[in-house]
This record gives sequence, C-alpha cells and structure tokens, in this order.
Amino acid sequence: MSPTSAPPFLRPFSTGGTGAGRTLPFGPRSAGDTGLLPVIGALLLVWAVFGLLNPAFLSAENLVSLTLQSAPVGVIALGVVLVLMVGQIDLSVGAVSGIAAAVVVVTTVLLEWPLPVGLLLALSVGVVTGLGYGVLTTRLGLPGFVLTLAGLLVLTGIQLRVLGPRGSVNLPFESGLVRFAQQGFLPPAVAWGAAAVAVAVVTGLRVAERIRRARAGLPRMGLPGLVLRTVGLAALLAAVVGYLGTARGIGYPVALFVALVVLVDVLLRRTRWGRSVRAVGGDRASALLVGVAVRRVTVSCFVAGSTLAALGGILAAGRLAAANQGTGGAETYLFAIAAAVIGGTSLFGGRGSAWSALLGVLVLTSISNGLTLLNLDTATRYIVTGLVLALALTADTLLRGRAAPSVP
Repeated sequence: MSPTSAPPFLRPFSTGGTGAGRTLPFGPRSAGDTGLLPVIGALLLVWAVFGLLNPAFLSAENLVSLTLQSAPVGVIALGVVLVLMVGQIDLSVGAVSGIAAAVVVVTTVLLEWPLPVGLLLALSVGVVTGLGYGVLTTRLGLPGFVLTLAGLLVLTGIQLRVLGPRGSVNLPFESGLVRFAQQGFLPPAVAWGAAAVAVAVVTGLRVAERIRRARAGLPRMGLPGLVLRTVGLAALLAAVVGYLGTARGIGYPVALFVALVVLVDVLLRRTRWGRSVRAVGGDRASALLVGVAVRRVTVSCFVAGSTLAALGGILAAGRLAAANQGTGGAETYLFAIAAAVIGGTSLFGGRGSAWSALLGVLVLTSISNGLTLLNLDTATRYIVTGLVLALALTADTLLRGRAAPSVP
C-alpha cells in the first residue's frame, strides 16, 4: 500500500515528496487538524468578556470555585470524548452518573458499608453498563443512539428504586468522599512539584519524538518551536498554580480530572489502542481491512465512557454531599456532550482529544458562572449555551467537509 493510497488514519500527516526529513516550526499536522487553539481562543474571549462585565469573575476565589464545578462534568465529558471518537454516542452518561451517586450514598449512609466498597460498587455499575452497550452495539448492530436512550430510561428508573421513597439521601460532612470533593486541596509544594514534573515529562516526550522522527527521515518540530512550547507550558502552569494558590488552591477533584485527561491523552496518542480508536472512528471499513479489532475497541470505549460517567457521579455526590432524584438529570448529559463537542471532538468520529473535555467544560462552566454573576436567569444561560454548541457543531461540520478528499 503506497503512502498516498493509505487510509487517513495510517498517514500521520500529509507531506509532499520533498517534505521528508525537514523541520517544521511547530511540528507536523494532519490535514484538517486545527488543534486546540480555536477552543483556547474562545475560552480566553469568554474570560475577557465576563472579566470586563464583572471583575469578580477573574478573582482567584471564583476561579477556584469554577474549577471545582467543572471537575465532575469534565470527567463525564472525558468519557463522552472516547465514545464519540469511535463514531458512537452515549445519551445515558447522566443517568449512569446519577445511579452511581445513588449507589455510593445509599450503601455508605443507609447500609453503613465501608466507603471503598461503595465506591467499587458504584464504578462497577459503569463498567457493566458500558459492557452491555458495547456488546449489543457490536454483536447485534443496534444503533447506539437508540440503545443508550433506552438505557437512560432504564437507569433513571433504577436510580429512583435505589433512592427509595426518601428521594434524597445526604452524606455526612465528615465522610471521606465529602472531604475529598469539597475540602481537599493540594499543598502548595505538591502543586508546584506536579507542575515541574509535568513540564519535564512533556518536554522529554517531545524530544524523544523529535529524535525518533529524525531517524526515520520524517518532518519534525524545530528546536525554536520546542523551546517556545516548553517555556509556554511552564509559564502557563506557573500562572495557574500561583494565582489559584492565592485562594484555596487546586482541589483534589480538579487534580484527579487533569490526571485522567493526561492519562487518556497519552493512551490516545502513544499507544496502539489509541491509534485503533482513531482508525475505527475515521474509517471503520479501512480499519477492518488492516486488522483492527473494531468490536473490541468499540466495547472498550463504551466501558471507559460509562466508567468515567460513574466516577463523575461519585464526585458530584461528594461535592453536593447528597444524591437525589435530580442527580445526573438531563442537564448533566447535555452539558457533558456539549463540552466534548465544543472542545473540538467530532460528532462524526475519528477526531478529538482528551483535552477537548477539559477545555470544553471550562468554556461551558465559565459561561454559566459568568451569567450567574451577572444575575441573569437560567433561560439566558440555556440560550447562550445552545448558541455556543450550535457554533461548535457548525465549525465541526465545515472542517470535516474541508478535510474530506475531493471526488473527481
């Protein structure tokens, strides 16, 4: 198979015949790949607008609260990213998070089971749900949209059963889950150390990739670009840690969310499984032809998506110190899917990034937080969020059409 006839997911980037071995200022890019810069620009624009309208928006204390609000939905959105990347969709992530929250609260409060047991049982709900979706989708060919919609209804009913006639169960504030989600913050030394380690690891990976591409005679990032990216990352992390540190700092749920984003990003970009995920979402038929285990990859993404949804529900229960009939409602799954799409993940599969979940949920939470500070009602928040989602979907559709090969 020639390089020009290979499927898109087997071509790491588009080059001409003279491109081999040359250095590119900021590294090679795939055709149609716009990166995360548009989302970052949108986030900065949102912050600038709300900062001008209400200076309290950019205060350290408000940004700490904003990040804590983002973590539960962000974890759910991270799972949505994985499902979307294989060309599927899961409408039940909110219900999965709701039933996981109900399970962990009921088992630890009403049944008085140890917290670790309740957490494992809640996470297992996500694993089993995702496994069921994956098997039914790949083996029976059921459409994921309708299947997960049915799952949403079933899981919502089970959640009501688990909560029972009470309808709401509160977690005591001395619970370890509540302390973790509400009161736990990284010590300053740990936060600065984590930032330093992150810069060192990212730089090391970029240097190793540059050497590997040079040995293979492939285009690679130039040294100025490498240095600029390293300095930019170090400055960004220093600004975040330093500024948030003037208030309460970085919460444990936020640190967990960022760690999961980094882990998923490494898996997607540097493992065979990650390449298979992009292959399945980009061109399922071609993936089958080159020997990708399409069914196995699809099932794994459903399982990961539902498990992360369950984890998001657990974090939400800890943050609210309760689980009720409204936990994981329609707003949860709509915001999670919207965050993934606004962050740059394609609804058509094959294109996306773990960082899409982080950036997308920050955009949505910033809009919601900013409108609240301006004393605007819920209706306005929904309207603005819907318009932002529509713009993101329009951009996704246009970019996909631009990147599609022309038909003679």
